[in-house]
Amino acid sequence: MRRRLLSLALALGAALSVLGAGPAQAAGYRYWSFWESSGGRWTYATEGPATARPTDGAVNGFRFSVSADSGDSAQPRRAPDFTAICGTTPARPDHKRIALVIDPGTQEDAPAGERPPALRAVCAQVPKDATTAEALASVAKPLRYNSQALLCAITGYPKSGCGEQVSATEPKSSTPPKGDTGDDGGPSVGVIAGIAAVVALGGAALWRSRRRGYPGRR
Repeated sequence: MRRRLLSLALALGAALSVLGAGPAQAAGYRYWSFWESSGGRWTYATEGPATARPTDGAVNGFRFSVSADSGDSAQPRRAPDFTAICGTTPARPDHKRIALVIDPGTQEDAPAGERPPALRAVCAQVPKDATTAEALASVAKPLRYNSQALLCAITGYPKSGCGEQVSATEPKSSTPPKGDTGDDGGPSVGVIAGIAAVVALGGAALWRSRRRGYPGRR
């Protein structure tokens, strides 16, 4: 009986190790990142395009790629140059000009079966109180958002998917995106069920051993 209990305990420990280990070799997430110009260089935006309200002369960028976090996110591949993008657009009263660089990224980061469109640099002229999202919508429809207001697609790219997790072992562009499933990368239902079974078996064996230890009980 002791050997059986020891085996069950070891199995339980191994199962809990699997539970605590989490996802392995996660490469990051496939999404559109949002950038702002600062001193002629790109900086990762500190707020989303739906709340950012740039002033006349600002340059905003969007880049589609796979990245783990803002620290390794790929920047737009065109420099933030307002004059080059909006220099020929005359100013208008009660309006502002926002230079937008829209970079769909490379084929390496594209979802399966899709090809990224060409990089675009366009001048959006919008009312002075407009957000970056409104400026983007004026020149790059259709846009697609998910239920959490995450920007999923610009000019219809990609056709599906939204911030999905990508494994480091997944071949590039091998799996069609299926949208935001809400999966946080935790253990699967099968793993949890297996752990529950180990716990139940261990508890039953322990209960039987204690029951046999009391005289008069069968």
